[in-house]
Amino acid sequence: MRKLALNDEILLSIQQPARYIGGEVNMVNKDPQKVDVRFAMCFPDVYEIGMSHLGMQILYDMFNRREDIYCERVFSPWTDLDKIMREQKIPLFALESQDPIKNFDFLGITIQYEMCYTNILQILDLGQIPLHASDRTEEDPIVIGGGPCAYNPEPLAEFFDLFYIGEGETVYYELIDRYKENKANSGTRKEFLEMAAEIDGIYVPAFYDVFYKEDGTIEQFLPNNSHAKPVVVKQLVKEMDTACYIENPVVPFIKVTQDRVVLEIQRGCIRGCRFCQAGNVYRPLREHSLEYLKDYAYKMLKSTGHEEISLSSLSSSDYTHLEGLVNFLIDEFKGQGINISLPSLRIDAFSLDVMSKVQDVRKSSLTFAPEAGSQRLRDVINKGLTEEIILKGAAEAFNGGWNRVKLYFMLGLPTETVSDMEGIAELSELVAKEYYKIPKEERHGKVQVVASSSFFVPKPFTPFQWARMCTKEEFLERAYIVKNKFREMLNYKSLKYNWHEADLTVLEGVLARGDRKVGKLIEDVYRRGALYDAWSEHFHNELWMESFDACGLSIDFYTTRERALDEIFPWDFIDAGVTKEFLKREWQNAIQEKVTPNCRQRCSGCGAKGFGGGVCFEDKN
Repeated sequence: MRKLALNDEILLSIQQPARYIGGEVNMVNKDPQKVDVRFAMCFPDVYEIGMSHLGMQILYDMFNRREDIYCERVFSPWTDLDKIMREQKIPLFALESQDPIKNFDFLGITIQYEMCYTNILQILDLGQIPLHASDRTEEDPIVIGGGPCAYNPEPLAEFFDLFYIGEGETVYYELIDRYKENKANSGTRKEFLEMAAEIDGIYVPAFYDVFYKEDGTIEQFLPNNSHAKPVVVKQLVKEMDTACYIENPVVPFIKVTQDRVVLEIQRGCIRGCRFCQAGNVYRPLREHSLEYLKDYAYKMLKSTGHEEISLSSLSSSDYTHLEGLVNFLIDEFKGQGINISLPSLRIDAFSLDVMSKVQDVRKSSLTFAPEAGSQRLRDVINKGLTEEIILKGAAEAFNGGWNRVKLYFMLGLPTETVSDMEGIAELSELVAKEYYKIPKEERHGKVQVVASSSFFVPKPFTPFQWARMCTKEEFLERAYIVKNKFREMLNYKSLKYNWHEADLTVLEGVLARGDRKVGKLIEDVYRRGALYDAWSEHFHNELWMESFDACGLSIDFYTTRERALDEIFPWDFIDAGVTKEFLKREWQNAIQEKVTPNCRQRCSGCGAKGFGGGVCFEDKN
């Protein structure tokens, strides 16, 4: 019988004690004394969010297939338990064994979004692991960062021993084998890090020095250790069917954000939207075979008891065998009460037909993501979606019985004008009008069109990495322009408009394109009490403003400053597959409002072909 790290008194005094006790269906049990390597896999957010993350489940399954590795899970304690653990000096623990994570060999932290950075320090702090990599001893775990935000690891550089750049199924086993070899030879922590730095895709921040110009931009970024490589190349799976996937996903006791089986149908995207980091860093598009997906759909539904399966990808409509897969799932599982979820679909006749088969039309809403209100701006961002396509999709949906539509937009995109902003309200109005073209007796109640706008953040490895970002005031001014335009619309009562938090977006922009100097900001604001910044009810902008002043850092330097084409960026030492020359071309195409065809229409020479797989090698005939 496992002894829980928290006693009954504590468990009864906190929200959702099931977050901390482990023991779920399909949880892996091993004897910690009989393995060579203990790996704590961490998602730095609350359990319900972390347990919905597909990448973590994949790596958990992959590591635990090896008898010599025990991978366990750890999440950020919620604020109520955080307070108790600090007061009672309880070290942060892993769910499986309930052992303190400070006793593990590795602490692997997935970094999915910028506003979790203070939670990363919470994990280290509560785990009783020194925050700074330079302060850790031979007794401390090796702290690894991975995930999308690792494509600019510099704001977090001093807190991590190493970063894994790319997809986790590729060189992790090699990294662990080097660790075992070093341990068997009684090697030091530094000797292991030197061995790790020689592996493709591994970045050890301590082995690099940054030199700055007087204006604060980077002059040079150079290795200071002979084992470190000048360029770190991202790692990816070339043949998707050869990669590990999850046969037995862990099933939480409590409801989590993604309470379903997730079937990843492909990785990458052909579309080339210029604002989208994932669409660039996960290039090239690589698909799973239909037979592979059929097999795993069976296995995962059987091993979990879930009643819903979701097809996961950046753009599901581009999956070659989508029709075959969906028809298989409908035929095999629909009669068994299994729901099928299809996110990331382009709204066309096939998609609507499928959705009408797999969901209750009267209860669901459809989602379109035009991203911009005008065709001109959609061309700037290379969205590849015309007003005609949007309205045709809406009309087909309304005729199919839907009467609720969500529209997603961005404000603050490069070259945006007042006309583009007002276009958000005008396009929403046109969508509503499509509904009222249906004869009154055939309508299903009133139409509801909900338009939401997030604020644009320029991300590394996108053509917009050179772009100026708006200030908080400019973002809000643009939101009010859109809001006022909505009031002028004929169908105003059928329309609803909302927008994201502007001050939080500005901070996301600082962290997204930040350099090593931003690390002291993150530490300072954490010590002032910042935590769970991605949660509006826990986000305190004033703490961040105090830290900017205390650290002598300028928000404008990281957000509104114009960047020259030849500026060295903090992430330029990473080869993510897309070349800087390609991104420059796309930045100039954006300014000139030129559309770039998708990867299946024509190769644009982005550089991803060098990885030797995926859509780049599909037979175009």
